[in-house]
Amino acid sequence: MESTLGTPFPVEEPDHDETGPDGADEKSDELLPRRRPTQERSKRKFDALLASSRDLLTDVGFESFTCEEVAARAGLPIGTLYQFFGNKYVIVCELSRQDLRGVQHELADFDGEIPSLDWLRFLDRFLDHLAGLWTSDRSRREVWLAMQSTPATRATGVIHEKAFAAQVERMLAPLTPRTPRAKRMLLAEVLVHVVYSMLNFSVQDGQSHEDAVAELKRLMGAYLLVTEKESESRR
Repeated sequence: MESTLGTPFPVEEPDHDETGPDGADEKSDELLPRRRPTQERSKRKFDALLASSRDLLTDVGFESFTCEEVAARAGLPIGTLYQFFGNKYVIVCELSRQDLRGVQHELADFDGEIPSLDWLRFLDRFLDHLAGLWTSDRSRREVWLAMQSTPATRATGVIHEKAFAAQVERMLAPLTPRTPRAKRMLLAEVLVHVVYSMLNFSVQDGQSHEDAVAELKRLMGAYLLVTEKESESRR
């Protein structure tokens, strides 16, 4: 049977995390690992558990996902898994965080191209890049769906989206210099939410991925053009 809490197991190195028994950060609503490894051997175990989790999630979906099977696939004792993760919801949130970090690094590579006169081409290229990630890695959609499973995972997903939106807001600043920062942050949050929702829509069974991505580009391009013009008209 899937275990969700359990007594903390002995650890190989000091545990300095500030999470509660369910994995929620005591200072926020974010679900976090019990601890993050610093020693190389523990890092390998941590990474192996995440890789096994991603494979299992893709194979069976979140409903049949169990911590016991994750540990078995990683070739590690279940106690090792619980050193790091309080339950399967924390694991999924860490996978979501992992995906977000990758996209943030990739977006940073594109930074500096706004506001060029050709920023619409930059937008098309970046959306094509993201769309390629969603088609080449099925686990991204499975992680996104799993994040909708409980109020706690959804709250963590909101935190992740806000972190990404903050990066987008900084990139939009040169394009919308007269727009108040709070308004620009709202614009960025809308952009992030729509992009993620549409990318997951694009890989649904029976859905034309290319058509969905084309519509996403139209939505984003029109939205940003209007945003740019509104900023120019401000005094």
